[in-house]
Amino acid sequence: MKKVFVFIALICFWVGFAQPNHVSWKTSIQSVSDNQYELIYEAQLEKGWHLYSQYLPPDGALPTVFLYREPKGNFELIGKSKEYGSIKKFDEIFGLELSFFENKARFVQKIKVVNPTLKKIKVSVEYQLCDDKSCTMDFDEFVFTIPGTNTSTVVEAPVIQEPEITPEAKVDTLSLQKLDAFKLSIKQNAFSEQVAVQLKNNTHWDLFILGFLGGLLALLTPCVFPMIPLTVSYFTKQAQNRKKGIAQAIIYGLFIIAIYLLLSVPFHFLDSLDPEILNSISTNVWLNVGFFVIFLFFAFSFFGYYEITLPNSWGNKMDSASSIGGLVGIFFMAVTLSIVSFSCTGPILGSLLAGSLTADGGAMQLTMGMAGFGTALALPFALFALFPGWLQSLPKSGGWMGTVKVVLGFLELALALKFLSNADLVSHWGFLKRELFLGIWMVLFSGLGLYFLGKLRFPHDAPIQKLSLSRKIFGLITFVFVAYLALGLTQTKYANLKLLSGFPPPMFYSYSAQKSDCPLGLNCFKDFEKGLAYAQEHQKPILLDFTGWACVNCRKMEENVWSDPEVFQVINDNYVLISLYVDDRKPLPESAQFDYQKPNGKIKKIKTVGDKWATFQTVNFNTASQPFYVLLSPDLEMLNSPKEYTDKADYLQWLQTGLVNLNR
Repeated sequence: MKKVFVFIALICFWVGFAQPNHVSWKTSIQSVSDNQYELIYEAQLEKGWHLYSQYLPPDGALPTVFLYREPKGNFELIGKSKEYGSIKKFDEIFGLELSFFENKARFVQKIKVVNPTLKKIKVSVEYQLCDDKSCTMDFDEFVFTIPGTNTSTVVEAPVIQEPEITPEAKVDTLSLQKLDAFKLSIKQNAFSEQVAVQLKNNTHWDLFILGFLGGLLALLTPCVFPMIPLTVSYFTKQAQNRKKGIAQAIIYGLFIIAIYLLLSVPFHFLDSLDPEILNSISTNVWLNVGFFVIFLFFAFSFFGYYEITLPNSWGNKMDSASSIGGLVGIFFMAVTLSIVSFSCTGPILGSLLAGSLTADGGAMQLTMGMAGFGTALALPFALFALFPGWLQSLPKSGGWMGTVKVVLGFLELALALKFLSNADLVSHWGFLKRELFLGIWMVLFSGLGLYFLGKLRFPHDAPIQKLSLSRKIFGLITFVFVAYLALGLTQTKYANLKLLSGFPPPMFYSYSAQKSDCPLGLNCFKDFEKGLAYAQEHQKPILLDFTGWACVNCRKMEENVWSDPEVFQVINDNYVLISLYVDDRKPLPESAQFDYQKPNGKIKKIKTVGDKWATFQTVNFNTASQPFYVLLSPDLEMLNSPKEYTDKADYLQWLQTGLVNLNR
């Protein structure tokens, strides 16, 4: 884990900020035959710094890459580029044996000129430099003049204003220019060095708690609850002594946790490939529409119209394997529980999966959610094995478990609408605005209230002879909640619905006329260049707000923190607010669309507003999480370390400190 954080910190240095140039390049061209030449690159390195080889194993440092920009057919590369002077050592930073250069490096590429009219060859080199404390990534561009067309054959790394891009590189002619536009010339100071630290502070315990609550709900369903006394009794009776029975029950619980943790592993591979990929998945329009349909399917399963189950053969095979005995047998018993309880746990797990992906912070959030879910499921088996007398206090299975399933069905319908709202927001369809969303929720929870009071029944419900006190209480609570939702349709100060921040669409996304399409009616810019120009014209600092239409925590910050009178006043009076929506699916004008070549050579197509600002955030601050706030002076000096999701007092102090630092 320590290496992961070190790697994250290094990435922030590589991409986020302009570093001093610790290498100087000298190039030359030598004739080998009539139409064959050697392109020679010589790098002189500053003491203590080293340059990495072209040929490195995956998952290590970024290799040196030479990109040849001439149109296809002008010349051909003969073989691979050769390099001289590299050494191979174990790199403590990356934990791998890597090849790199110290003091100086030499590269030679042999070419064959096919087009006799060719006069110049344009090349760019991308490379990574490291010393024992930090790393930086940079690129340089060169022009080689073919001998005979010009007397000079040595070129001192000239700057090319309009580089030509080859079809082989799969980057259009604007790519490098656009890449330059992505990079902010942030002035270095103590705060800029703290960008890398920010990612360490988010532990996702809220996701663990959410998963734990989901697991507790799953325990109360008819697929899981009856299994508790049966399984605990099995361990305590089959074991040779009580101590061994307790140990087996605890191991059984640990295996349950491990099984659910394993479900999150594939998402870590996705996250490592591209830090933006989970955000892209969670805000994908059709995926959100798909979640909406799936949640409807889950809801009607909970209502009792059908059951969602895995193939019976899976459960039978796992059950047979559980008879092996020992740890292997206990493991397959845990797998069997997961399979046979799927009809109840599946929809809850689906909700957790979708909810975690829609939250922000990478695959670790899903792991924490799954850990919480598995812990809640496993906990009773360990506790009742330790204290078997507690089994007598467990309520008997009965109709109340069917009630739990129906309640979960209504909650699934409410969540389904959230995903449809996400698709509507990021695509700007404009049909599911705040009033309609709240209206539908009011209908759904009114239905739940009527169900508690026995006025609404589902297929497996028996007639209620006498309404219990608990049903009356839950019915009353539900109708109070409906009344609370109704406040969101008013024009009062209570319309904010702070308890639900992030679930309904933002207040400015409304059918009624709004003063501003910015949070809380603040004046804001949704384009960085325009906001920067305004800030420089009026000499005001910038509050750079990386946000998202489907970002729950962003709405919580706006509606719970920004709405605080002191915080609102500081933002409104002292800062230029630039809100960049990284999940906005509005297409960019065709002339503004382009392909962006990442430092690792991969290509990302920039087609939408969200693509542009998500890449802008990653390039400059190496984080793909939202909300993410940065304070900048008009001349792009960081005024404080970046801030993520936090509380009112901390955020207000952060804003005020930024103003103090501006005036120093």
